[in-house]
Amino acid sequence: MDLGTIIGLVAGLVLVVFGIFDSGAPFSTFINFASVLITVGGSFGAVVIATPLSKLKNVGKYFGKAFKTQKFDERKIIQTLVSFSEKARREGILALEDDLDALDDEFLKKGIQMAVDGTDPEIIKDMLYNEIDQLQERHGYAFSFFADFGFLAPAFGMIGTLIGLIGMLAGLEGSSEGVGAGMSIALITTLYGALLANLVLIPMGKKLENNDKAEMLVKQVVIEGILSIQQGDNPRMLEMKLLAFLPPKDRTPLTTE
Repeated sequence: MDLGTIIGLVAGLVLVVFGIFDSGAPFSTFINFASVLITVGGSFGAVVIATPLSKLKNVGKYFGKAFKTQKFDERKIIQTLVSFSEKARREGILALEDDLDALDDEFLKKGIQMAVDGTDPEIIKDMLYNEIDQLQERHGYAFSFFADFGFLAPAFGMIGTLIGLIGMLAGLEGSSEGVGAGMSIALITTLYGALLANLVLIPMGKKLENNDKAEMLVKQVVIEGILSIQQGDNPRMLEMKLLAFLPPKDRTPLTTE
């Protein structure tokens, strides 16, 4: 589980609840089931319209990934590629086939296998980047889901507010009693929509985007490493080339580890 997502969500909810209590208004004032139905149900229905049904079956996975820790050990992958480069220089690239079964990364395994098979470098590059494109397209559905949901939730919060105001005004019948209470109930849907979008949906979408960027960086490192190994580049030069993908603070030579 990703503690950052959990801590942020819990902290945000706790602080909002504390603010509600500190406002002096009864907590029950902020609870309205009809507002939940309008905000969550309405916005989700709109997202269903905008999203292919074949992709909606993955909604649970989208939320699950936002709570799941994704760690990409770039330095470990670079170390693996450099060691492969050293072995290929000593024993020939065909010797790498003996190490394929030990690889857990299917993307790396596929690339090394193509290099061992003598596949043209341009074909390797095209196939691996095509795989990246397909992966990003799948990730894009998750980004769109959270972005659309986060965009629509406040809008349906406003719709709920309008519904509440219409009902409140229709029930006045010449009396101004209860206008304040009715107004507060009408505004609850706006609050729900803003909270749902800004505390849950938009941050989760950003979390998935950041995970995607980290994964794409690793795959670019893998592609560059495989092509360099196939070309017979010097392992030391390969190490320097791959470490350049990392932030400056993480570029210390692998030999220091």
